[in-house]
Amino acid sequence: MGDPGRIETTVVDGLALANELRDAMSREIASLVAAGHRPPHLTVVLVGDDPASRSYIKGKQRACARIGADSSEYLLPESTSEKELLELLDRLNHDDAIDGILVQLPLPKQISPEAVAEAIDPAKDADALHPLNFGRLLLGNAKLVSCTPLGVMAVLDHHEIEIAGAHAVVIGRSNIVGKPVSILLQQRNATVTMCHSRTRDLADHCRSADILVAAAGNPRMVKGDWIRPGAAVMDVGVTEVEGRLVGDVDFEAALGVAGLITPSRRGIGPMTITMLLRNTLEAYRARKLGSADPSRRAGQPT
Repeated sequence: MGDPGRIETTVVDGLALANELRDAMSREIASLVAAGHRPPHLTVVLVGDDPASRSYIKGKQRACARIGADSSEYLLPESTSEKELLELLDRLNHDDAIDGILVQLPLPKQISPEAVAEAIDPAKDADALHPLNFGRLLLGNAKLVSCTPLGVMAVLDHHEIEIAGAHAVVIGRSNIVGKPVSILLQQRNATVTMCHSRTRDLADHCRSADILVAAAGNPRMVKGDWIRPGAAVMDVGVTEVEGRLVGDVDFEAALGVAGLITPSRRGIGPMTITMLLRNTLEAYRARKLGSADPSRRAGQPT
């Protein structure tokens, strides 16, 4: 007999969900091309020769090809100056054949990520890091939203997790994940507690969460007894430990406690790339077709 106190944990298959969403985008793009429109175009800029970043870019290019979107890349040397990168971004901003622009992070120390984010045309901002897009998110009328937070919301919606009225705890306050996902959850009527490195009694906060989003980049920091039985646990962290990728949540300890959990592999990662494609398609719609998807609500992917 099994442990009567043990919960049957649903492990999210983020890749399967990502493929389902990509198939829908592929059908839409095929329809647009058949009607005489060009496909959407994403361009990615990489400064330096980081192997992991190169691998990410190849993955994004394969994803674009799968849905019928065009893609291009600019591989710049590590010594590239901020001025040179900003000049390239200005050219891409004015290239009408490009709908989405992504500058791969991290950047070399001589280049300010904030300056780069501000230099990208907000209408082509595939990573949604421009201050204007962030402000629109805060106001609740953003068309382009940070990719990982959108992926988190898509997983919650797919698994029919009740967000309205839920207590959501977000660990991490980055501009890329923590802040935007907390805003999206609030806009869906969750009560949100944002925790970080200075939070007192972090475990107690986590134990009160119906939805727990771990995005601190601290491997296995969330223990099994930090999780409220039946909670939906969205593990965004990915850290290599002894040659193995692990999340911010102790995955094995969370099994049998969490109601739903995302694994380190085939979890939020494939969804992040899918939301990058979604943002590129959304930017394309707005730029070339004159409208975004009218059915999409805040925090819900295409």
